[in-house]
Amino acid sequence: MDSLINAAGRALSVGDPLAALKRIALRDDAPALALRGIAMAQLGDFPRARDLLRNAARAFGRSEPMARARCILAEAEIAFVSRDLGQSIRMLGPTRETLEKVGDRVNAAHAGYLEARQNLLIGRLDAAERVIGELKANVLPPASRAGFELVAAGVAIRRVRASDAQAALERAAHFARQAAIPALGVEVDRAMRAFAAPAARLISNHEERELGLAEVEALLATDTLIVDTCRNVVSRGQTFVSLATRPVLLALVRALAEAWPGDVSRETLLARAFRARHADESHRARLRVEIARLRNEIEPMADVVSTRRGFMLTPRGTGTVAALAPPAEGDHAEVLAFLADGEAWSSSALALALGVSSRTVLRALELLAETGQVESFGRGRACRWVASKIPGFPTSLLLPVSTIAG
Repeated sequence: MDSLINAAGRALSVGDPLAALKRIALRDDAPALALRGIAMAQLGDFPRARDLLRNAARAFGRSEPMARARCILAEAEIAFVSRDLGQSIRMLGPTRETLEKVGDRVNAAHAGYLEARQNLLIGRLDAAERVIGELKANVLPPASRAGFELVAAGVAIRRVRASDAQAALERAAHFARQAAIPALGVEVDRAMRAFAAPAARLISNHEERELGLAEVEALLATDTLIVDTCRNVVSRGQTFVSLATRPVLLALVRALAEAWPGDVSRETLLARAFRARHADESHRARLRVEIARLRNEIEPMADVVSTRRGFMLTPRGTGTVAALAPPAEGDHAEVLAFLADGEAWSSSALALALGVSSRTVLRALELLAETGQVESFGRGRACRWVASKIPGFPTSLLLPVSTIAG
């Protein structure tokens, strides 16, 4: 490479895209196109950055597989940042394999880190943890290493491992200082503030208080029967039952847990689970069916006992009952949790991350837009959604998890 290309590369590595463009803005050779694309990405002009990187990949051709793969990796990272999750998923895996084959260990590790970050974002914790375990993080430059540690911290937070999350965040802060990139430092600071904020609300014996992540971890290790609506499970020690696909059962058991050691009237349960304002005999029959299903689901840990007024939750053996709820709740909280990262999302990317249909997400976005909580810009496939303001609570435990085991 010539001196101008080297100088532009060094400028980009420390987050100074304008200095890089001063050296290569008028050049159209393949290396210059690639660096111009990265510079435009750092400036936030993602469409232009994608075009430049695609042109660079074509210019390098198959005769230079390493350079071509690096361009594709940069384009995949832009797709991820733009929340074009479908495209980045398709590109990252094959690109990582190509880079490993040609011996580019640093960029192969960077591709792996991005793959882990994407899996974390859409709730595939097992996949994210597996990729993190496979990577040789010591080959990453400080900026990428800081991002890698943020992913490790994110996995630990979602697994409710407070000490592991704290250690990963401290390592991320160390590498962010080494990288000396202001935007990266801001991202690490934001993650550390979110970690320090309340992670859940504990509702027990008709009282409510906020818990930090370490307190949630300590609670989960006790013999308490916990109805965890952050992760949609009922757990007791190492035993748990997922109710992620059973919203009616989750609503019923949460109402019972919040009232423990008392009972809950049938009318209250009908309103909580079915939103029935005026219950008739068909509602009462359905309640009996759902209570029987709930008994069957939580049978190893607790029973649901009928009373004159309604039903009561009774843990097996000794122990207490508590409910864990997210720090903030409301309609479509999961959608707001994703938009809280400050990025512009497409409805299709939100649907992929949430595991629901695009139409379901669009309905939620339209309702949130009516109340001024989200805004949109662009039209058709270019339409993107952003939060009108970033909510002042951590969102990690609001995000979906495809599997809670492990």
